Amino acid sequence: MERKKILLRLDPVVHDALARWASDELRSTNSQIEFLLRRALSEAGRLPDGVGRMRPRGRPRKEPGESAGNGGDEEEATGESG
Repeated sequence: MERKKILLRLDPVVHDALARWASDELRSTNSQIEFLLRRALSEAGRLPDGVGRMRPRGRPRKEPGESAGNGGDEEEATGESG
């Protein structure tokens, strides 16, 4: 799903409060703003039908068999000791 990009001007104090709240909820500031907007739309009965779901909080889960990437233990990844 393509995301719509917008410019949003906020009072710095409001932005700081949103950033702290987002951090407490393990979300980015952008995701926190989207979460709050969706909740407000839903509570007002204005959330459109068929709107896509938000991605879950945190990092995406690794697929089974996906390598650990950099920083992984080579011995564990290859099964060799050495």
